[in-house]
Amino acid sequence: MSRVLNRRRFLQGSLAAAASVGVSAVRASAVRTKEDYVEAIVIGSGFGGAVASLRLGQARIETIVLERGRRWQITDAGDTFSTYQQPDGRSTWLSPSTIVFNKVPIDIYTGVLDVKIGDGIIAYRGAGVGGGSLVYNGVTYQPTRELFYQVFPRTINYEQLDSVYYPRVRSILNPSPIPDDILQTNYYLSSRIFLEQAAKAGLKARKLDIAVDWDIVRQEILGQKVPSAITGQVYYGINSGAKNSLDRNYLSMAEATGKVEIRPLHVVTSIEEFEKERFRITCNQINEQGEVLAQKSFVCRYLFLAAGSIGTTELLLRAKANGTLRRLNNQVGKFWGTNGDAVSAVITNGPTNPTQGGPAATVIEHFDNPIAPVVTEQLPFPIVPEAVITSVGQAIAKPEGYLTYNASTQSADLFWPSDSANNQKNTQALQYTYQLLNQANGTTLTQPLDFSATAHPLGGATIDAVCNTYGQVYGYRNLFVVDGALIPGSTACTNPSFTIAALAERSMERFLNRSA
Repeated sequence: MSRVLNRRRFLQGSLAAAASVGVSAVRASAVRTKEDYVEAIVIGSGFGGAVASLRLGQARIETIVLERGRRWQITDAGDTFSTYQQPDGRSTWLSPSTIVFNKVPIDIYTGVLDVKIGDGIIAYRGAGVGGGSLVYNGVTYQPTRELFYQVFPRTINYEQLDSVYYPRVRSILNPSPIPDDILQTNYYLSSRIFLEQAAKAGLKARKLDIAVDWDIVRQEILGQKVPSAITGQVYYGINSGAKNSLDRNYLSMAEATGKVEIRPLHVVTSIEEFEKERFRITCNQINEQGEVLAQKSFVCRYLFLAAGSIGTTELLLRAKANGTLRRLNNQVGKFWGTNGDAVSAVITNGPTNPTQGGPAATVIEHFDNPIAPVVTEQLPFPIVPEAVITSVGQAIAKPEGYLTYNASTQSADLFWPSDSANNQKNTQALQYTYQLLNQANGTTLTQPLDFSATAHPLGGATIDAVCNTYGQVYGYRNLFVVDGALIPGSTACTNPSFTIAALAERSMERFLNRSA
């Protein structure tokens, strides 16, 4: 079991820089095109960028969305994405090998999953039209009011989020819990066992709301669609089309307004103040092998940063270092965190079908843990053997990490204090929860909890540090952060996507209702 979840050794020699097309990749042969003007630009098409794009389009504001990754259309043949069994370049962003599970050589391609290797942490992120929604588990999870205010300032009205903005997101993503007829199939054996074990331990457990079309999952079960969700094919994309990723709702709705144009394979390299309250954005247009075809620049009045915690922060750090956004303050890059992510694997006494049944469907909520509040969610994992159940824990990680700009690589370096007092407390809290589970069920952890990686990087351009609570960057009336960079390290024991989107809805409503 030593290979289970031990991702560090899969990543040795997998150069993050080799998987990135940045400033230094502009070649002499690249053609510089004329400068285009557009009213608004959104950089990135994940949860914050998708929300911003739709609301700008509905407001009849001409908008261009610049997305570094390619578009992934679900095909009738069910072969859009790579599979775990036969990984290829579609799995991984411009890397000579896969970056999760068993390390396998692949062709260099603009695949869906990217990695940032930092000091003390490994951070995963999506790449493509739809951002992280292409590779996430679809978990649509709202934090409690009490835990929310352990992270966010009281100037954000939780009751308003609860009554207006979370429901607004929900109405578009259409998440729902796994239906009982699907849960009772053999594909979701691990999910059922997980709930049963929690009940024996006296822990609260329930179904999660998942952004999945369960009718398509039923078609998979009946053999009418390619098996994908039911075989745990989550992290490279679901080929049946069961996942309600952003390209199939928010972004398609944005394009339908006729005011929003999404430009895939456009890697933004710099942002700068162009003239009063306007910005110039420079980017590389690349092909699917990462080769630079042209350098382009745009001028816009309104700029929305949604390239993810690491991408957005890197753009701001580069602009600060190069003097192109001179009024940025010294808080850029600070208050970064991992959302308390920790992966575990538990050995049980019988079959579990651990590689099947996705996305993640069930959660144990241990908010009254005497050490610290935690949750743990059962999820499919392709490399674990029978009789094992895998899960990911989440806690309230203090935003103790940070990013700095490295002028020699022209990129951001990431640092995380993995042994800090808060991280040790969260480790002890999750261990306490698993101890209760193990004592009640006769199970054991296969190895220590793995905090070495996060799928939920948060922070770097946070509320009350770089931006106000609506994401407006201090010193710049028309510059906004609307993604996970805005959040100080944690979304309070929940998966971040729902809260990122709700805060983006709140920000966009304020922006569109302000005076010009």
